[in-house]
Order: sequence, then C-alpha cells, then structure tokens
Amino acid sequence: MHKSLIQYIQDSIRNNWENLALTDFNGVSYQYRDIARKVAKLHLLYEHAGIKRGDKIALCGKNSSQWAVAFIATMTYGAVAVPILHEFKPDNIHHLVSHCDARLFFTDDSTWENLDPASMSKLEGAVNLTDFSLLMSRNERLKAARQRLNELFGKKYPERFTPEDVVYHREKGDDVAIINYTSGSTGFSKGVMLSYNSLWSNIRFCIDGVTFLKPGDSLVCMLPLAHMYGLSVEFIHPFVKGCHIYFLTRVPSPKVILDAFATVRPKLVVTVPLIIEKIVKTKVFPLLDKPLMKVLLHVPFLDDKLLEKIKKGLTDAFGGNVQEIIIGGAGLNKDVETFLRRIGFPYTVGYGMTECGPLVAYAPWDIQRAGSCGKLVDRMECRIDSPDPENIPGELWVKGINVMKGYFKNKEATDAVTKDGWMNTGDLCTMDKDGFIYIRGRNKNMILGPSGQNIYPEEIEQKLNNMPYVSESIVVDSNGKLVALIYPDMDQATKDGIPMDNMDSIMNDNIKVLNKELPAYSQLSKVKIYYQEFEKTPKRSIKRYLYQGAV
Repeated sequence: MHKSLIQYIQDSIRNNWENLALTDFNGVSYQYRDIARKVAKLHLLYEHAGIKRGDKIALCGKNSSQWAVAFIATMTYGAVAVPILHEFKPDNIHHLVSHCDARLFFTDDSTWENLDPASMSKLEGAVNLTDFSLLMSRNERLKAARQRLNELFGKKYPERFTPEDVVYHREKGDDVAIINYTSGSTGFSKGVMLSYNSLWSNIRFCIDGVTFLKPGDSLVCMLPLAHMYGLSVEFIHPFVKGCHIYFLTRVPSPKVILDAFATVRPKLVVTVPLIIEKIVKTKVFPLLDKPLMKVLLHVPFLDDKLLEKIKKGLTDAFGGNVQEIIIGGAGLNKDVETFLRRIGFPYTVGYGMTECGPLVAYAPWDIQRAGSCGKLVDRMECRIDSPDPENIPGELWVKGINVMKGYFKNKEATDAVTKDGWMNTGDLCTMDKDGFIYIRGRNKNMILGPSGQNIYPEEIEQKLNNMPYVSESIVVDSNGKLVALIYPDMDQATKDGIPMDNMDSIMNDNIKVLNKELPAYSQLSKVKIYYQEFEKTPKRSIKRYLYQGAV
C-alpha cells in the first residue's frame, strides 16, 4: 500500500503512458505521456525561476486540462498549490493571491484582463493557462526560462522522454500541500492548510471504497477544481486510477451536463443535490403526476414494471453506464430521496468539508440508509457532544489524518474550532448504533451553489444591510435561487417622505446594484419584503430556521 500521494501520481503516469488522461469536452485530449511532458517543462520553469519547495503557486481559471496540468506540476514539484475560484470578483482574487504569498499565478485571459498586477505586489509572474505563456513577469529568471523552455527540456532529456524519466520528489506527509480558501470575501476568507497526509488519506479511501472504477474508465468532472470535493474525488482520485477525465470547461448547465453524460457514459458521477433534483423533478415527477400513472403505480406487478422503466430512463439520462452517483455538499430533497430509493437507483449521499480535504463520511449506495450521509471514513475518529447521540443532536467533532493543519495566518480562527487535536465541524448530528451519521442541522448557514460553490449568506447580508432603506435582511435558498428577505427601515423612509408603495421598486434597485458586486453564482434573483421585524433569539440573532421555506 502506497504511503505517498506523489508516488500514486507518478505510478499512474508511468503505468498508463499511452492511455487518454484529460479531455476538454468537445476540445483537445491528452494522453498520460503528454501530461508527463508538460509537467516536466513546468518543473524546469519553476526550477530556473528560483521557485522552491513550499513556495505558493495560485491557480484561478475554469476547469480545464491545462488547469489540471498546472496543479499536478505544482504538487509533484513540492510547491504549495492555492486553487482560487475563477468566479470571484477581482478584489477578492487580489486579496487571496496576496494573502497566500503566491510567487506565481496561473490564470486565463478573461480573468487576467480584469485584474490589477499592482494590487498583487508580491507576485513574481503570471502564467496563461491557455498555453503557459507569460502574462506578466517581475522575475528575469522566469522570463529567461520561459523563452528557453524547449531548449532546457531538450538538454535535460536529450534522448526520448520515457516513463523512466518521470521521477518526482517524495513529500513529507505532514507538510502543507494545498491552501484552499473557504470563501472569497476578505472579511470571511480562511485559507485551509491541508497536508499531503490529508490528501493521501482521502485518495486512499476513494481507491478502497470506489472499487468499480478502473484504468481507462471515463468520467465527467463537473464540480469546481478550486473546491476540495471536485479536486479530490472527481480529479485526483480518478487520475491516480488511470481514468480518462473530461472537463466541461464552461458553465455546467443541465443541457451541457446531459450532453456530456451521453457522450462519456461515466460509471461514476459526483455531483451536488441540485443537479439530481432538477433532473428528477423535471423528467420524472411530472410523469408520475399524470392520472393514469397514479392508477398504474397501485396495480401489483404493473407498478414494478413501470418503476423499472422509469429507472432505466433515469439511468439513460446519466449515460446508461452509471454504477454509482455520489451526492455531496448538502442533503437531498426528501421527496426525491424517497423516490430514488423506491426504484433502487444507485445513489449515495456523502458528507465532507474543506477542512477535512474533504471526506468525513460515506457509504456505498447498496448499504446507505435513508437520510444518512454514511459512516465515518477510514483513519478518522468522531464524537457527538450529546447526552444521547442516537436521539439528541449534538455538535460533531472529528479527529484524524484528514483534518487540516489550521487556517493560514489565522490562529484565532484555528483555535476557535480546534481543541486537543479535535475539530468542531459546526454541524449538529446524530449517529445510529451501526455508525451511520445523520446531519440534523447546520450551525453554519452555508448555502451550496449550483456547481458546488460555497455561498455564505452573512457576506451578502452584510453588503445588503448597507443599502438604502434596508434595516435587516436574510438570504435564503429557494429551489436553487437566492432570495433576499428584507425588513425595510421604515422610520427613515417616513422621514424622507417615501411612501411604502415605492419600497418594492427601491429594493429591486438595491438588488441590481448589489449583484454587480457579487459573483454570478451568489447573485440574488428576487426580493421579498417583510413589514414586521424578523423574530430574534434573546441574543438578538435572527431565527433563520423560521424563514428557510418562506419564499
């Protein structure tokens, strides 16, 4: 059993040399040997530019084969990779690149043209993800190395470049491999420091737990590579297995996703609840609501035949070859889950968080229990702070190899969630006698975006509360759309002679202004006005749970 993540990557490249590795959907494809050559060239670029092991290299761009190559090159060189979501606003990107002390920055043309290099003063160079050309250099060694890169490669490998030339450094397990920021706002962003051991443990669990995925199998990477769920489970895990990974490279709309499934015919699908719920609610539930179908579903024998046909249609929507769909990031809609279990559809719901790189719990679909997010993953311990963990929810604490080393440059935030080697997940859970974990509520109010982005409503509310005539606000999720619930500042409006009839128009104007500051995935779709103050706890916190289904 390998104890080294880097060795997993090295061996996969060597053993799958001629096989297809990465494809941009409807675009270019690369074999594992192509990846090896590109990685070798980037290692030479790093070396001759004076990049050392432990230096930070940031990556910000849409999912693509080139993004994946830059990440692999960074990891296997021994530098610290810092993935940044490309949908963040320029100010956030400036802040994160500077905060992590990045020396190099991989990005694409469309992101770079909106950035100001002067706001990233520590940065020595920016590299274009399209062709690895330089977008900017403050380092003469970097500039010279890029100009002579093919020559340097030819000198180092004067004969053929072979699998034997793929020899990467051996990492120290406790060293930081990745800094992954949990949020893009300067006020709330925390850089989660994940060690090689954490990544290795996550990948090892996937190897041991998802045994049906074999070398040469194909899958679609839909989730953002800048988040640990997509990075670990959808990219690194299949890569070390020798699989062929397709990147969508564009916004993963339902049509784009279904087209990709039909072409790729993946065995494994990793997704967020919204994708599954949309497909079931739009393709299946309307069919089941027809009067004739309601009758037939109560006729013995016919109901089984009918459900089997529906299951086949749903399986075909995912390419017809799927053996398991892993859903993570949030719980599944209860009606959807009940239906999927009734037809024996191979889905399972896992549980994780960035701070665990990301896996905390998982169970294969054939043993998973309704409403559960699985059992604790290998090399981890957990405890629930409750007098009766089976029946009374309590905060879930975890300990083990997956857990982060802390928040980068933020001891206060680290100390707030860690104690004696344990980390507080912030989630309220119960656990049955067989070890299946059930999330009963989230202390954190995070909303999961349509493509797996973490949306923190407090960040949006803080901005919204500064808009004209807004007294208080709550941002809630309504069928995948973000809605602002607003209690207006009626005293101020009265003083200014503004009639209440104008409040809808004023608030809609506020939303338009605010959306210009927000990434596309966290923009508000509409507003609902409350003319009574929101209910509060004794500490004057809004009782959010009272308003979750208010739209």
